[in-house]
Amino acid sequence: MARGRTKSSRRGGSGARRARHYRWERLDDDALLGLRLRDLRLQINRAPTLQRCVQRLYGELAARGIRFRPHVWLADEWFSPDGVPGIAIPFYLAHPRLLALERRITHDAEGSNVNWLMRLLRHEAGHAIDNAYRLRRRARWRAVFGPASRPYRHWYRARPASRHHVQHLGDWYAQSHPAEDFAETFATWLQPRSAWRSRYAGWPAQRKLRFVQEIVAEIGGQRPPVRTRARIDALSDSERTLAEHYRRKLAWLRRRRRALADAILRRAFPARDPPGQLAAATLLRTHKQALVSSLMRATGFNRYSVYQIMRMAIERCERLDLRVQPPQRLALKRARAALVRLVHAYGRSEALRVTA
Repeated sequence: MARGRTKSSRRGGSGARRARHYRWERLDDDALLGLRLRDLRLQINRAPTLQRCVQRLYGELAARGIRFRPHVWLADEWFSPDGVPGIAIPFYLAHPRLLALERRITHDAEGSNVNWLMRLLRHEAGHAIDNAYRLRRRARWRAVFGPASRPYRHWYRARPASRHHVQHLGDWYAQSHPAEDFAETFATWLQPRSAWRSRYAGWPAQRKLRFVQEIVAEIGGQRPPVRTRARIDALSDSERTLAEHYRRKLAWLRRRRRALADAILRRAFPARDPPGQLAAATLLRTHKQALVSSLMRATGFNRYSVYQIMRMAIERCERLDLRVQPPQRLALKRARAALVRLVHAYGRSEALRVTA
């Protein structure tokens, strides 16, 4: 992930087991939230599981003939900064007490089991090697993946049936931006026993995987031209308290949820001439009970969660003044499909504390 973007979410065990003791470990949540991030004094070499995973990544790079080793540091989220051949790892993965706090507050914790953590490390290693060797400047890189100068967007329209992109982190993340496409492709190629040749046989994505193999064969043994060890937004430099960090993070998650919901609902109700047409919010209210029961069967989520998402969808339809495009039966079918997407997106990776 490039700076400021987070990816899909999964559940799992702690990626920070058997961390050595810190003075703040036994503080209650209120006291812990009052600490500055820098005062945690976290170190990767005091987080055994995290340290082993980084060494495992280095072993995978060596096995592929890659001399480069991205440096790692703790920050407030996953990212690899443009121009810096390294990987920032979120601080909560360095200690189980902080991992528990992350889950309680955000209902999410990216990289919280070893398999997921390794997938994220391989993805970020793709960004880091891109930065280390300035790969995106090459004409062939741009021809295969597209221009890295393309703007990042908060939301992208995924094409689940597309065979032009690999599937590594989930949510068709490779489709979000050329730089993410390369990172996902590199991670798929790097993963031991991924069997990418057979899995992607006949897919246009094979061309991207072959490009990664060819470019690594060319540069793998070379010393990278970009060797800075800069640690952007390092945890040890942050004056923010944990409370301030989570206020910002929750605000960002709310904005992200709304952007996603608005885009999905606008596609479900694409009426071009709204005056006089039935309000989308009215349609959802009228069929609310039937929709809730249908969504529960389709998604497996409980009634409370589905009701929360229905409430949010109705509120957003009102704010956006969305209208139903006849025939109503087809509009209801589109609405159900949109709501299924929302339930999966919200229920899988984010808190269901929907705010109006």
